[in-house]
Amino acid sequence: MAISGVKGFNDILPGEVEKWQYIEAVARRVFDLYGFSEIRVPILEKTELFSRSIGDVTDIVEKEMYTFVDKGENLVTMRPEGTAGVMRAFIEHKLYSVDQVAKLYYMGPMFRYERPQKGRYRQFHQIGAEVTGVMSPVIDAQVLTMLCHLFAELGLNEPRLEINSLGCPECRPTYRMMLKDFLLSKLDELCEDCRRRIDANPLRALDCKSSGCKAATEMAPSVLDHLDSACADHFASTRHYLEEAGTLYSINPRMVRGLDYYTRTTFELVTGLLGAQSAVAAGGRYDGLIYDLGGPQLPGIGFAMGVERVALLMAEKEFKKPPCLFIAALGEPARNEAFRLMCALQRLGVTVEMDYEGKSLKSQMRRSDKFNSQFTLIIGEEELEKGRGVLKNMLAGIQEEIPLVVAEIFGKVYGQSV
Repeated sequence: MAISGVKGFNDILPGEVEKWQYIEAVARRVFDLYGFSEIRVPILEKTELFSRSIGDVTDIVEKEMYTFVDKGENLVTMRPEGTAGVMRAFIEHKLYSVDQVAKLYYMGPMFRYERPQKGRYRQFHQIGAEVTGVMSPVIDAQVLTMLCHLFAELGLNEPRLEINSLGCPECRPTYRMMLKDFLLSKLDELCEDCRRRIDANPLRALDCKSSGCKAATEMAPSVLDHLDSACADHFASTRHYLEEAGTLYSINPRMVRGLDYYTRTTFELVTGLLGAQSAVAAGGRYDGLIYDLGGPQLPGIGFAMGVERVALLMAEKEFKKPPCLFIAALGEPARNEAFRLMCALQRLGVTVEMDYEGKSLKSQMRRSDKFNSQFTLIIGEEELEKGRGVLKNMLAGIQEEIPLVVAEIFGKVYGQSV
């Protein structure tokens, strides 16, 4: 019996991979414009990293992490998100000693054990960016503007930016107590998870997907009404700078995010095109995370976008590039010449395909059509004797004889001399 892949761990096949490469290339280009550098961190980390940063009573830590004991009897976890690992590396390698303001980005797979569905898998991929060492709301606005710029460069104008503020450790406890009292008055209407988390993490009830919890919390107190003056000023300034940048946004006071480390500014890019999976990118401030993980008292802000969901939004576009040239060869001597020409042209940067098995000319021309190649060069016994092949422009429907010389072929394909 054939072995199938693990449920929720998907293959990314040719035809789709090119789309992912395009998304990654656009992200790298945009991040470079804003002064970000790439960092690559391990997939496997100590479990303590995520329990300390994400929070013990989050769904991720309680239910979704791939955690196991390795052969050295260490408790390790396959990373469920990117920020904690990037900050661990930032602290461990003392990047702050070079410059407290670090702009970092990452790309790669994350792992969460949850029910696979469209746009949400057990192995999923994120592209994320983080900034450390800046408390000013200017950086909030720039990070959000960069994220919107990235989506615009991808040709995606549908995801809309929603923002909120979660306050800080000074003002949030008062709001948490007020919200907890409200939730206790609605206890019978809440789902089991929200009832269980009322003491440890009552804010999670605000973004619970249960219809009962949505209805029960409709009149819940808003965190924006209970910010202290510093947090209120920070949120107002963030909005001001977004407007100065021309970055459109709306305020969503129910947005709380699923990770405990967020403070003040939080945000999501949301769309109505993916059903229940409305968020395609999200993030926020984490001003206490670096210190909590053993580093200096430095603020931070960042986001991650889901590559699978972005790829779904780009489903209509074609990204696989056809070869410039297909060489159809008849007979062994012609096939040898075709192979020599193909290798020489590829070294010059021409994308070339050929038939490897000596099939009929009709079969080879069908394969050229399948590749959607722009040109087809036909070489047979007669062409070898004359030293000239038949070059067909498949788009224009015209053909001509040209010398079987690399420079001549290159010039015809690219319209320039080698």
